[in-house]
Amino acid sequence: MVTTPVTSITFEEYLTYDDGNGFHYELVDGKLEFMNPPTIEHFLIAKFLEQLLDTEIKRCNYTWLCFRESGARTGKNKSRLTDLCVVTLEQARELLNASAVFESPPLLIVEAVSPESVKRDYRYKRSEYAALEVPEYWIVDPLETKVSVLLLEDELYEETVFTTTQQIVSRIFPELAIPAAHFVNAVDQIFTPGNLNQGRRD
Repeated sequence: MVTTPVTSITFEEYLTYDDGNGFHYELVDGKLEFMNPPTIEHFLIAKFLEQLLDTEIKRCNYTWLCFRESGARTGKNKSRLTDLCVVTLEQARELLNASAVFESPPLLIVEAVSPESVKRDYRYKRSEYAALEVPEYWIVDPLETKVSVLLLEDELYEETVFTTTQQIVSRIFPELAIPAAHFVNAVDQIFTPGNLNQGRRD
């Protein structure tokens, strides 16, 4: 049976909320916002980037973890679902046996743009992640074939846009060597054998 989500909810209630529908929600000013199921392209971009970042974390011996679809608390009664986030082992350890919603800022958050998420990813999440003091935020946009890397400077994001063959420049992953086109064309990368190792340096 499908139930109607509550109309007002606190952050603490959100952490344990379950309407039995299996739907995903973000919490925005005490209200639940339904998240449409991702497209296959969206899933493949997230999968490609997760594998890429996991490989780089392992290569560099960082004590970090990369998670898909974890939460980030961005206000008193506000919480966003991230496509990807990178956190320290200590941050992950603090949430053992708890809902995977980080209240301290992740090292990096990545959002893949879908047609219905353009305003949310570029405007709302940008301001909320800056307020949370997330040091680095990537917006991977297959609709515009570009990757925006936003670095936190004096509480605001400085944005650099990478397109086509330009290599991503990241403060968190300074040795990552991969063109922006590989990010936004992740569907092709997934279905081409061997391409998942292109971002790795031996």
